[in-house]
Amino acid sequence: MPYYRHTLFAVMASLMAAYGAAHAATTDRPVLLRHATVIDGTGGAPGDDTDILIRDGHIAATGHNLRAPAHARKVDLSGQTVLPGLISDHSHVGQVSGIQNGEVNYTRANILSALAQYEHYGVLTVTALGLNRSPLFDDMRREQHAALNPGADLFGVDQGIGAPDGVPPENMFHLGADQVFRPTTPEEARAAVNKMADEGTDLIKLWVDDFRNGVPHAHGLPKMQPAIYRAAITQAHLRGKRVAAHIHDLSDARALVAAGVDILAHGVRDKPVDAALISTMKQQGTGYIATLDLDEANYIFAEHPEWLEDPFLAYGLSPALRQQFADPAWRQKVLAAPLTAASRKALAMNMSNLMLLYRAGIPIGFGTDSGATPTRIPGFAEHRELRLSVMAGLTPLQAITLATGNAAHLMQLADRGTIAPGQLADLLVVKGNPAQDITALDHISQVWHRGRLVPGPLAGQTPQPARQN
Repeated sequence: MPYYRHTLFAVMASLMAAYGAAHAATTDRPVLLRHATVIDGTGGAPGDDTDILIRDGHIAATGHNLRAPAHARKVDLSGQTVLPGLISDHSHVGQVSGIQNGEVNYTRANILSALAQYEHYGVLTVTALGLNRSPLFDDMRREQHAALNPGADLFGVDQGIGAPDGVPPENMFHLGADQVFRPTTPEEARAAVNKMADEGTDLIKLWVDDFRNGVPHAHGLPKMQPAIYRAAITQAHLRGKRVAAHIHDLSDARALVAAGVDILAHGVRDKPVDAALISTMKQQGTGYIATLDLDEANYIFAEHPEWLEDPFLAYGLSPALRQQFADPAWRQKVLAAPLTAASRKALAMNMSNLMLLYRAGIPIGFGTDSGATPTRIPGFAEHRELRLSVMAGLTPLQAITLATGNAAHLMQLADRGTIAPGQLADLLVVKGNPAQDITALDHISQVWHRGRLVPGPLAGQTPQPARQN
């Protein structure tokens, strides 16, 4: 056994070294992208006929008629649009395989597969908000930061803090005891925060919800006590860490903002947000991630079996998930479930609250909770979130800005999210102009990750018009 383990590690090490060498080789040669429409992620109007010079994995210059350096690769992007790679502020990795959740899925290979899928969809930075196992998560986060493996860059929360016998439900998600802390006292909450801070977590995650999900007469799970989350928030701030909270209801959002939480990691979905909450959020600079796709993903694939013919969706489906979506009995069961009716109402409320908070100037990022359950499909969910954001009332350009510059700002990532000299060359190239038609984002032409052209299984695919719903 030791011999085989040593051989496996040696093979993996050599593959990682080869990837690193190939990455260095591709980024050493300058690249000049020419004649593109550029959406720069700041919210400004798209720039026509713009060039982007890439050198050493970063954007070296932008402008008109840039001179190409010697030996530069030139790429004509006439008729196409370049925007920053998408950034998810709320996703998960290692939770799902096929149609099953479980701790058994938290493996290096499964996580790398998901990160590669994100990358192919143009989602180049992912924040995994909890349920992560140390030291594997910490190792992989460092490796992705160093571009040692293909796939999206990885940030996130280590384990996170939930309620004893409560959310996140251990039996429903088949979680391991080492994937989430469940303190019963403020002292234990502070110890959990210290453990994660010592491991280098980017944020602290709290689950403050009873998982009734708006279903009438549903039996809720035990909810985290205020003394626990207040202790965790205070200790996190003492350790220099911000806190993101899973919520569903307005009452929990109010209580957590009053306790000093930094980010509401889901939208308020039971009632309209009120002026008092908005005022406190503005005063404290509380961030907000709507995760519109979360509720829609509970039923949308049962509604639209024809989407299975769409290559843009098909790429993200495992054989088991595709089979499930194609099963008439599964679709009928989902559409008849009380959760589906509740999810429709929650989505409508979430969309309305997104617009209220956006117009009020609340810092809003971008995320979907993709990867937490089988139907929240990594990469595809982010593209769906953009469409839902437009359906909520944002302009296409506003929605794109949430998923690029705003998402980077919410995660305090100053080196990505916009197209400007010095930024990482994380770029998504699409056919058409998504500032005029958000569906153009699904027509992926190229993905550039740190100046490296990603082999694109989605490039050239033409999504079916059915998904414009």
